[in-house]
Amino acid sequence: MPRKKITQEIAVETALIENKTEGTDAEKIRANLEKIKSNQEVVGYIFRNTTSAAIDLKDPSKIIDYAIVSSSALDAAEKLSELFNIGTANHIIIQGKDVKMLSLSMGENKLSVFLEKNADHEKILKKLKI
Repeated sequence: MPRKKITQEIAVETALIENKTEGTDAEKIRANLEKIKSNQEVVGYIFRNTTSAAIDLKDPSKIIDYAIVSSSALDAAEKLSELFNIGTANHIIIQGKDVKMLSLSMGENKLSVFLEKNADHEKILKKLKI
Protein backbone atom coordinates (compact mmCIF):
# COMPACT_ATOMS: atom_id res chain seq x y z
CA MET A 1 0.00 0.00 0.00
CA PRO A 2 2.72 2.59 0.75
CA ARG A 3 4.15 2.02 -2.73
CA LYS A 4 0.93 3.38 -4.27
CA LYS A 5 1.14 6.54 -2.19
CA ILE A 6 4.70 7.23 -3.36
CA THR A 7 3.64 6.83 -6.99
CA GLN A 8 0.79 9.27 -6.46
CA GLU A 9 3.13 11.83 -4.86
CA ILE A 10 5.53 11.56 -7.79
CA ALA A 11 2.66 12.03 -10.24
CA VAL A 12 1.49 15.12 -8.35
CA GLU A 13 5.01 16.59 -8.32
CA THR A 14 5.36 15.96 -12.05
CA ALA A 15 2.01 17.61 -12.72
CA LEU A 16 3.04 20.65 -10.67
CA ILE A 17 6.30 20.99 -12.59
CA GLU A 18 4.49 20.70 -15.93
CA ASN A 19 1.90 23.29 -14.88
CA LYS A 20 4.64 25.79 -14.02
CA THR A 21 5.92 25.62 -17.60
CA GLU A 22 2.53 26.36 -19.18
CA GLY A 23 2.51 29.65 -21.07
CA THR A 24 6.29 29.65 -21.30
CA ASP A 25 8.58 29.32 -24.29
CA ALA A 26 7.84 25.58 -24.37
CA GLU A 27 4.17 26.30 -25.08
CA LYS A 28 5.07 28.73 -27.86
CA ILE A 29 7.52 26.26 -29.40
CA ARG A 30 4.92 23.48 -29.33
CA ALA A 31 2.41 25.77 -31.04
CA ASN A 32 4.95 26.60 -33.74
CA LEU A 33 5.76 22.90 -34.18
CA GLU A 34 2.08 22.15 -34.77
CA LYS A 35 2.13 24.70 -37.60
CA ILE A 36 5.25 23.36 -39.33
CA LYS A 37 4.65 19.64 -38.98
CA SER A 38 2.09 19.70 -41.77
CA ASN A 39 4.77 20.93 -44.19
CA GLN A 40 5.61 18.11 -46.61
CA GLU A 41 9.35 18.79 -46.25
CA VAL A 42 9.18 18.10 -42.49
CA VAL A 43 9.91 14.46 -41.65
CA GLY A 44 9.30 15.02 -37.95
CA TYR A 45 10.67 16.51 -34.77
CA ILE A 46 11.91 15.76 -31.28
CA PHE A 47 11.29 18.41 -28.64
CA ARG A 48 12.48 17.92 -25.09
CA ASN A 49 13.17 19.78 -21.90
CA THR A 50 13.97 18.74 -18.35
CA THR A 51 10.44 17.51 -17.61
CA SER A 52 9.06 16.11 -20.84
CA ALA A 53 9.63 15.14 -24.45
CA ALA A 54 7.45 15.25 -27.55
CA ILE A 55 8.25 13.16 -30.60
CA ASP A 56 6.38 13.30 -33.88
CA LEU A 57 7.91 11.40 -36.80
CA LYS A 58 6.36 10.22 -40.05
CA ASP A 59 8.30 6.94 -39.68
CA PRO A 60 7.92 5.83 -36.03
CA SER A 61 10.25 2.87 -36.57
CA LYS A 62 13.18 5.33 -36.58
CA ILE A 63 12.43 7.03 -33.27
CA ILE A 64 15.46 5.59 -31.49
CA ASP A 65 17.84 6.43 -34.35
CA TYR A 66 16.58 10.00 -34.57
CA ALA A 67 16.64 10.45 -30.79
CA ILE A 68 20.27 9.31 -30.62
CA VAL A 69 21.44 11.54 -33.46
CA SER A 70 19.51 14.51 -32.03
CA SER A 71 20.95 14.17 -28.55
CA SER A 72 24.48 13.47 -29.80
CA ALA A 73 24.46 16.45 -32.17
CA LEU A 74 23.26 18.89 -29.53
CA ASP A 75 25.82 17.61 -27.01
CA ALA A 76 28.61 17.81 -29.60
CA ALA A 77 27.65 21.38 -30.54
CA GLU A 78 27.83 22.45 -26.90
CA LYS A 79 31.21 20.77 -26.39
CA LEU A 80 32.68 22.24 -29.58
CA SER A 81 31.44 25.71 -28.62
CA GLU A 82 33.16 25.41 -25.25
CA LEU A 83 36.33 23.83 -26.64
CA PHE A 84 36.90 26.54 -29.24
CA ASN A 85 35.44 29.33 -27.10
CA ILE A 86 33.10 30.50 -29.87
CA GLY A 87 30.04 31.20 -27.76
CA THR A 88 26.69 29.48 -27.86
CA ALA A 89 25.54 28.08 -31.19
CA ASN A 90 22.13 29.44 -32.20
CA HIS A 91 21.37 26.36 -34.28
CA ILE A 92 23.15 23.56 -36.09
CA ILE A 93 22.41 21.85 -39.39
CA ILE A 94 23.48 18.30 -40.11
CA GLN A 95 22.87 17.02 -43.60
CA GLY A 96 22.83 13.33 -44.37
CA LYS A 97 22.25 11.33 -47.50
CA ASP A 98 18.44 11.64 -47.39
CA VAL A 99 17.60 13.81 -44.38
CA LYS A 100 18.65 17.15 -42.96
CA MET A 101 18.46 17.93 -39.24
CA LEU A 102 17.98 21.40 -37.79
CA SER A 103 18.75 21.48 -34.06
CA LEU A 104 18.27 24.31 -31.61
CA SER A 105 18.97 24.69 -27.95
CA MET A 106 16.84 27.39 -26.30
CA GLY A 107 17.57 27.44 -22.60
CA GLU A 108 16.36 24.16 -21.18
CA ASN A 109 14.41 23.39 -24.37
CA LYS A 110 16.12 21.28 -27.02
CA LEU A 111 14.60 20.78 -30.44
CA SER A 112 15.56 18.82 -33.52
CA VAL A 113 13.51 19.08 -36.69
CA PHE A 114 14.12 16.48 -39.38
CA LEU A 115 13.64 17.66 -42.95
CA GLU A 116 13.90 16.34 -46.48
CA LYS A 117 17.43 16.86 -47.77
CA ASN A 118 16.44 19.65 -50.18
CA ALA A 119 14.19 21.50 -47.71
CA ASP A 120 14.83 25.16 -46.93
CA HIS A 121 15.82 25.01 -43.27
CA GLU A 122 15.89 28.83 -43.04
CA LYS A 123 12.11 28.97 -43.60
CA ILE A 124 11.56 26.42 -40.85
CA LEU A 125 13.95 28.24 -38.54
CA LYS A 126 12.06 31.52 -39.00
CA LYS A 127 8.78 29.80 -38.16
CA LEU A 128 10.28 28.31 -34.99
CA LYS A 129 11.72 31.50 -33.55
CA ILE A 130 9.78 32.78 -30.58
